[in-house]
Amino acid sequence: MSGHHISSAKFLWGIGIALFFLTFVTVAVTWIQIPEPWNIVVAIGIAVVKALLVVLFFMNLYWDSKFNSLLFIFSLIFFGLMIGITLLDTLFRNDPTPLF
Repeated sequence: MSGHHISSAKFLWGIGIALFFLTFVTVAVTWIQIPEPWNIVVAIGIAVVKALLVVLFFMNLYWDSKFNSLLFIFSLIFFGLMIGITLLDTLFRNDPTPLF
């Protein structure tokens, strides 16, 4: 089993506490009056940081081979392209119900 990384319980508890802290920060941000487009940007930014912590340390991608990291990055790019192409279609849709 050489080459496998085993994280200590202390390290994983630290990451778990960081995730709980970031969850409380996300809830606290909802009580702060942030202007309209920026409140979503802040919430998604915190969610991205939490997702990175989970992917890097709980899923051991940080210590895994760089090929797996590259596959993960390309899958995110592909997902973003598919969402982006889908959202491009919404700009050219007609309103299904007429405005009276």
